[in-house]
Amino acid sequence: MFNFDWAKRSHKGLRRWILYIVRDTPKSGAEIMDVMEGNLQGWWRPSPGSVYPLLRSMADEGALSMSEDKRYSLTAKGKEEIENPFPWMGRSPTQSRSVDGTLDEISSDLSYLEDLSRSKGGEVAKSANKIKELGNRLSKLGESA
Repeated sequence: MFNFDWAKRSHKGLRRWILYIVRDTPKSGAEIMDVMEGNLQGWWRPSPGSVYPLLRSMADEGALSMSEDKRYSLTAKGKEEIENPFPWMGRSPTQSRSVDGTLDEISSDLSYLEDLSRSKGGEVAKSANKIKELGNRLSKLGESA
């Protein structure tokens, strides 16, 4: 029996989609987002703030494993989850915005930029000034805390 927490219930479609995307070939978070966008012919792309926390949660739960090169693979537990099509029926998640939640979202965005830097470094380099500006703002927040 699965222990379905908030992430499993609130991101049920995204979660299942990720499981199917990595079932045959390990992929990084950015690659997973690229596949999703490609599947929908560019009509929609999930945000890093949706994908990366979910990937971390799925890895923590054992549905995915993450390699040293930060690619995610399906585990036996993840395969079992794919085979159980409606585990979240009848459950409703609740979510509140907190400082920790916001920082987790920032961390997810940073993970996405790190993935992009490894695969498409030039795109990230074009935004070096903005990255430095945001880093300075975050540093000032850390100093005042």
